[in-house]
Formats: sequence, structure tokens, C-alpha cells
Amino acid sequence: MSPAPASGPDIAINVEGLSKSFGGREVVHDLSMQVKRGSIYGFLGPNGSGKTTTIRMLCGLLTPDAGEGTCLGYDIRRDADKIKRLVGYMTQRFSLYQDLSVRENLEFVARLYGLRDARGAAREMIQRIGLNGREEQLAGELSGGWKQRLALGACTLPNPQLLLLDEPTAGVDPKARRDFWNEIHALAAEGLTVLVSTHYMDEAERCHEIAYIAYGHLLAHGTVDEVIAKSALSTWTVSGDDLNGLAAELAGKPGIDMVAPFGTSLHVSGRDKPALEATIAPYRNTRGWQWQDSEPSLEDVFIDLMTRSKDNFQ
Repeated sequence: MSPAPASGPDIAINVEGLSKSFGGREVVHDLSMQVKRGSIYGFLGPNGSGKTTTIRMLCGLLTPDAGEGTCLGYDIRRDADKIKRLVGYMTQRFSLYQDLSVRENLEFVARLYGLRDARGAAREMIQRIGLNGREEQLAGELSGGWKQRLALGACTLPNPQLLLLDEPTAGVDPKARRDFWNEIHALAAEGLTVLVSTHYMDEAERCHEIAYIAYGHLLAHGTVDEVIAKSALSTWTVSGDDLNGLAAELAGKPGIDMVAPFGTSLHVSGRDKPALEATIAPYRNTRGWQWQDSEPSLEDVFIDLMTRSKDNFQ
């Protein structure tokens, strides 16, 4: 076996050719990528497409069937135990003790990690995550947004170098989501590397870089602007009457790769621009519809990628 890819001081994760199968079905196929230290790296894709499996392999929580690499300077195969000590993992489901108070949960975690002053560490974290006045409230009685803050506080209490977030804002209100992401950016600014899986486009746009994984294959990665540019999509935004009828009429025509409603308008996209232009030309002269040449959105790109992806579960 060739030596694992080297990682410089600015690279948190560097892997090549990762593959993983379960029950004879390949969940991740030949994946290679780099993640910079102090960056927020978002993973997007359909449910069951291998996002969580990828994240777990990247940080040594799951051994790949093939491939190699490093995480935080350690080999993901040989040094998995060392890597785990430097990782905080926040799952989608709230995993702290419901019948313990906020303070008791944080003190328990602090003692579990052997922090010298467990009470002091818990007190400082309560201050940081804005749970002052709720110290004695049972965790099970907190709202979704407050539970989210508590979970983030617990998994960052031992000062990990890498934070894994598995759809962390599912089921919380927009303000709680925004507050959560403000805190994530503050942590990244302090040097923490963050891997996050999400289905929300606005959250993807908050990441420094993103990767789109569909059924085990890495289809796109880079900054949001790079991913949109690489898609080579041309998009028209249409407003006017009977957009549902227009969508039904355009779907499947030459050059039309995607037709999707966006609020009171319709996005019509395709990768073959001449064919797209030829197909929509007769409709652009039809009264009642207004056509505007637009930049594709991130959601346009992901819908297009999802449409073209083959589901390996079928």
C-alpha cells in the first residue's frame, strides 16, 4: 500500500479513493477530497446517498474498505483512536440526558472527558451558549432551539479540533438556526474545522466549501460560486399567468433539464444553452409571460444533480 496522503498545517483532512459497502451495496465510491483547517465544509445530497458514511470515514469513526488519508495529521486507518479524542459529534437526534438539568449534563460531559474544573467548564459554556437562567431546567423540557444550543455546548466542551454536525438544525425555527450558524462561524474563526450535512440551501451557502454526494458518488465540490459555475446551467426565470401549465408543457422538451416553481415564478434550466434557447423561443413571444435571463441558484444546481443521479438503492 502506498503511503497515506500527506497533510500540511493548513489541511485538516486529506483523503484519496475512499470506498465503503454494506451488505454488498457500495455506499461510497472512490471519494477523494481535502478540507482546510478552520473551514466549514457542507455535505449535501439525497437521503441515503452516503453523506454520513463519508463524514464518519473522513475522521476515522468508520474504516473504509478501500482508500487512505489523514485527519488532523493522523492516519485514518492506524490512528483512529487518536482522531476520535479530537472530534466532537453532534447528531440529528438530541442525545443528552433528558432527565438531567442543563448544568448537570454539561458537568457530566466535562467529567467524562477528564476536565479538571468540571463545574467551572460547565459554567463558562452556559455563558457562551446563552443558557444563563436555564441552568437548572431539565434538558427534556427545553425547546428545539435550546436543546440544539445545549448539544453544541456539550460536544465543544472538551475543545475538539474537528466538529461533526449531522443535520443539526432539523426541526428548529429560523432564528434559532441563524443563531446556531453565527456560533459555528465564531468557532471556525477560532480554528475549529466543521463538517456539516444539511438539506437547507441557505445553510449550504453559509459554508466555506460544499460537496454534493449522490448515492455514493462525489458529483460536485468547491465554493458555492465554483459549484454553480461548474454546473454549466443556463437559467431563465419566468413570471406571469398559468405557470403550472407552462411547466407541464416545457418538461421533457429538448434542452430543458429542469423546470421548477420558485415562489410566484418558474425556473427553466438546461446545460445545452442553444437547445434551451431554441425550445423557449416561441414561448418568449407569448403574451402573459415575462422571461428574464438569470444566474442559476444553488438549489437549481442541486435539483439538476439529483435528477441526473442514479439511485443505487433501487
